Amino acid sequence: MEVLVVPTERAGMELDEFLCLERPLLNKGFFRRAIRDSHVTVDGASVLPNHRVRDGEVILILMDELEELGLLPRTPAAPEVPIVVLHEDEQLLVVDKPAGVASEPERWAPEAGCMAGALLEFALQRGTGRLDWRPRLLHRLDKDTSGVLVAAKDLDTERLMRAAFETGDVVKTYLAIVEGEWPEDEESVIDAAIGEAADLSKKERRRLGGRNKAGRMAVLPGDKKGAKPSRTRVRALERYRGFTLMECTPETGRTHQIRVHLSHAGFPLAVDPIYGRRDELLLSELKRGYRPKPGRPERPLLGRLSLHATAIDLPDPARNAESSGRLRVEAPMPEDFQRIIRQLGKVRPSKR
Repeated sequence: MEVLVVPTERAGMELDEFLCLERPLLNKGFFRRAIRDSHVTVDGASVLPNHRVRDGEVILILMDELEELGLLPRTPAAPEVPIVVLHEDEQLLVVDKPAGVASEPERWAPEAGCMAGALLEFALQRGTGRLDWRPRLLHRLDKDTSGVLVAAKDLDTERLMRAAFETGDVVKTYLAIVEGEWPEDEESVIDAAIGEAADLSKKERRRLGGRNKAGRMAVLPGDKKGAKPSRTRVRALERYRGFTLMECTPETGRTHQIRVHLSHAGFPLAVDPIYGRRDELLLSELKRGYRPKPGRPERPLLGRLSLHATAIDLPDPARNAESSGRLRVEAPMPEDFQRIIRQLGKVRPSKR
């Protein structure tokens, strides 16, 4: 049994929020279930998760019972990568997610490090076993996508920002290196409904090409069950022979939206094992007459998705005069992107 006494500075908080800060290695979903099942009591009485705690109340957590029932959750692990902070204030934390790290624990590898674990460890390092604030991821990036990732520091900010994401008041901008030379000079819109590829017939799935992996998405007829309206604004930033550096701004937030839309348009990511045709991009594919060094296997120029979340523009929770109510945060182009752009400029300069 664990005993907690509500300190004056945390009076008025919802019970599940209070417990998340006091016991940061346990998540809110766990505490909500524990409270509803009376494994957590306040002054000896059962309450609801949104109970507002008062100064001096005594909270009991029956940890032994929860452990015996196998209900204790796994704490998200932190990867062995440094946290690169792009912006931080009292409401928000914005970081530069590296490629190869999942945003949240993966079902098939829950013990692997993820950004949720990294941010939790980052917050814990600021305190002494307790949290002054708890990071709450507001969106996700694919594991092999790098770039801007935003977390709220408190419940009110989380609610405000989730509403902004849902209403389209958040603008996310990505850089994508695609296969093929995008023909249009002006910005255009890919407007095509997206749903699960499993909803297509076998014949239609074969026509898609690529790899039919679980969780694959596809462009579906708008009237098909499961099809969700999806729009992505795209424009070419730089063309090379056989490739284009694109800027992509999704107006909706469907799973794999940019990857699906670009592939549907005939310009898949240069590296995309599901919607494209490569797991990696080699210099030997780009450079005519390439000769490998004797006894050394060729290393890929890019061995992950050729997609980078380069900027986000969102309402500023502080609404201060300096930001005019908006906040824009940018993540620099990562080194592997810079490397491939340099090589494309050297060996595949555009003829246009």
